[in-house]
Amino acid sequence: MLDTFTAIDFELATAKYSSVCSVGIVEVVNGEIVNEFYSLVKPPQNKYMWQTSRVHGIKPKHTSSAPTFEELFPSIEQLLASKHMVAHDELLDRSVLKETMGFYSLAYEKLGLPAIWDCTSKIYRSLGFERTKLSICCELMGVELKHHDALSDARATAELYLKVEEAMQMKKLG
Repeated sequence: MLDTFTAIDFELATAKYSSVCSVGIVEVVNGEIVNEFYSLVKPPQNKYMWQTSRVHGIKPKHTSSAPTFEELFPSIEQLLASKHMVAHDELLDRSVLKETMGFYSLAYEKLGLPAIWDCTSKIYRSLGFERTKLSICCELMGVELKHHDALSDARATAELYLKVEEAMQMKKLG
C-alpha cells in the first residue's frame, strides 16, 4: 500500500453518472491527511431523483447556486492530476469522473490517472471481510463516518486504505 494518494467520493443527483451533486477529495501524503476538499455541485438542469435525495439529503435548493462541475473543475484538477487514486467503489467513482468530464467536454485523459484505481471495497473483500459496504468496513475498523456525505466518505476511504495493514493483522488473528 502506498501512503501518498488521493481518495475521492461523489454523490449523484440521479441515476446518471454525469449528475454529480457533491464531491469530496482527501489528499494523503506520507500517511497523513494534508488536504480536504468538498463542494456541492449543481447537476445538469439541477435535476434530482427523490430516491437519491433521500439517501444523501441534497436537494435542488441546496445546489441551485452551486458551481457546475465544469465551473468547479479548475479548482480540483490539480488535486487529481497524476495522483494515485483510491475510492471505496473505484469502478463507480472512476466512471462518474470520466462520464462527468465527458459531459462537459473535459479531457479525462489529460489527468494522467491509472486505468484502474485502488478500491478499498475490493481490498477488504480480499482480506476476508464478508460484507464490504463502506459503513460496515468503517464500523469494523473503528473509522468515523457520516455516510453519504462525500467528504466524510472520501476521508473514511482514505483511513480504511491507511488501515489495510491493521486489517491484515485482524485477518491473521481471525
